[in-house]
Amino acid sequence: MAKKPQTMKEITEFAWTGINKRGQKVKGVMRADSDRMVRTKLRDQGVMPKSVKKKGKPLLGDKKIVGADIALFTRQIATMLAAGVPLLQSLEMVAKGVEKVKVRNLMLTIANDVAAGSPLAGALRKHPDVFDSLYCDLVDSGEQSGSLETIFDRIATYREKSEQLKAKIKKALVYPASVIVVAIAVTIILLVFVVPQFEAVFKDFGAELPAMTQFVVTLSEIVQAYFLYVIAGFIVAGWLFKRAYSKSQSLRDKVDKYSLKIPVIKEILNKAAVARFARTLSTTFAAGVPLISALDSAAGASGNAVYRDAIFRIRDEVTSGMQMNTAMQSQDLFPTLAEQMVFIGEESGSLDDMLAKVADIYEREVDDLVDNLTALLEPMIMVVIGVLVGGLIVAMYLPIFSLGKVVS
Repeated sequence: MAKKPQTMKEITEFAWTGINKRGQKVKGVMRADSDRMVRTKLRDQGVMPKSVKKKGKPLLGDKKIVGADIALFTRQIATMLAAGVPLLQSLEMVAKGVEKVKVRNLMLTIANDVAAGSPLAGALRKHPDVFDSLYCDLVDSGEQSGSLETIFDRIATYREKSEQLKAKIKKALVYPASVIVVAIAVTIILLVFVVPQFEAVFKDFGAELPAMTQFVVTLSEIVQAYFLYVIAGFIVAGWLFKRAYSKSQSLRDKVDKYSLKIPVIKEILNKAAVARFARTLSTTFAAGVPLISALDSAAGASGNAVYRDAIFRIRDEVTSGMQMNTAMQSQDLFPTLAEQMVFIGEESGSLDDMLAKVADIYEREVDDLVDNLTALLEPMIMVVIGVLVGGLIVAMYLPIFSLGKVVS
């Protein structure tokens, strides 16, 4: 039976008083998960504790820890270590400047574990919902090689680039979705509030309505009668899909597969997956992680099931002795430029540098594609809404246009 991951302990502020080495009475406030931890830390600092009391309620916080928080935390630690500040002091100093309570609690919990003698990688592994295996493995590599400062700088750069790329992809996906939502909202408003006004007028005409007008009127009646049911249906369907998506790996894989076939969006997703692959592989390989293990990490960080499976196949072929650029070519998935630069990197012994350049190139291309998509969709929004609104208006005015025939 697998061991259940340790949950993060609650951090509380404690007011303490004690006697220092000079026999002077001192006092202060310390954040820790227990009064016992406060007493231990005070003794380590040469203070004999006399009184330790809780100052307030546990610092629970309510905002979820997100990737941007970890990227910022990593960069701050990298900066502290580069300035020559010891690890434990770096963790405590950075924690004091964090505003988000959950992040502060997390950092103080990690600092407490490190103070108690745990390796940093071991302290991080206790929080798998925040620090993935790639992060922990890189930190472990840095501790083993004595290059923690360099590793943290590389992890910080990697996480910052990943967050930037994630934001670009989200922007590319949210914009088309917003167009659809706006179009549906405008249509519903017209069907619920505008069309019924015309319908009352049409009843006095005493003539058969044009097919287009009759269709819009019928659609309006259906929407009015079942409006709440339709909204509830969309909400329930969305909730069920989200629940199934989070629980079913096969569903997530299918979504990833079909998302690569969506016009315009597919190019962004493909280039983003290549950028993630190259950035992850460059970071891990440069940190001294063996290529096979680095490919495992890159597969998990690719962000798409199609690329994940392809990278696993590349790993298997590299394990059997094939060069990585040849294995990439056999997948018929990676751009020729990426394959050529990997070939140059393997031949010149600078694979990590070449992969970093590949990542830079495709991150810039994703950025350009997202900007172009935004510019492309702006007129499309006008066209979509114009067609919907214009179609409804034409349908409503068709009987009025033919009113002269009815009167005559």
